Amino acid sequence: MQRIAVDVGNTGTKYGIFEGSNLIKQGYFQGLENIPAEITNHTFEDAIVASVAADATNYTTRLSVTGNTIMLSAQTALPVLNNYKNPQTLGADRIAAAVGAHYFFPGKHCLVFDAGTALTHEFITADGSYMGGGIAPGLRMKFKALHTFTQRLPLIDQIPDKFPLTGQTTEESILSGVLAGTVAELNGLIQLYSEKAPDLVVILCGGDAGFFESNLKGRIFVIPELVLIGLHRILTYNV
Repeated sequence: MQRIAVDVGNTGTKYGIFEGSNLIKQGYFQGLENIPAEITNHTFEDAIVASVAADATNYTTRLSVTGNTIMLSAQTALPVLNNYKNPQTLGADRIAAAVGAHYFFPGKHCLVFDAGTALTHEFITADGSYMGGGIAPGLRMKFKALHTFTQRLPLIDQIPDKFPLTGQTTEESILSGVLAGTVAELNGLIQLYSEKAPDLVVILCGGDAGFFESNLKGRIFVIPELVLIGLHRILTYNV
């Protein structure tokens, strides 16, 4: 029997179908009306739903589950120690990413960047203690903010692999400010955390992970399905 993990984000929903510990299928959709038939027409052994945007019950009621259905919350038992001061406000995707990182790299200090609508980072120690992290605007949010809150700056809607350090047009200057600035921000955070944890493992996930993989310094692990795998680890811990 298969299990499913559902991650309801700010702009869409990701899901992963697991057989044993293996992620055998994953996908993405937007809106309850677009839930794929492979989800609604299938019966799962167990399920976990995490949401940072909508009421998770809107999704759990669409699932056919013979065993346990978990709606991830601050009360859900975790396979790591959560040291966040107010866990009831902690985004489900953030703790799932931390759990996934510790699963892949047990015994290592991990710094996770989730580059999506928001750009978050999470720090988890080698002994499995989640310490918290940070939240900042993602790349597209920065581009949109410049366009929305000014009179004349254009909207940049494509993220190129290469960008100028010194912009010589308005568009190039926006690319430099947002892209070079954010890369410098992440490199700076990696340096600061490396001073705390010399054996630090840096992991990227999220829709813009590929951009940062090409532009950050040092050794980076890209695990696009990190949040889904973290959710599945939490599910396994609870059933």
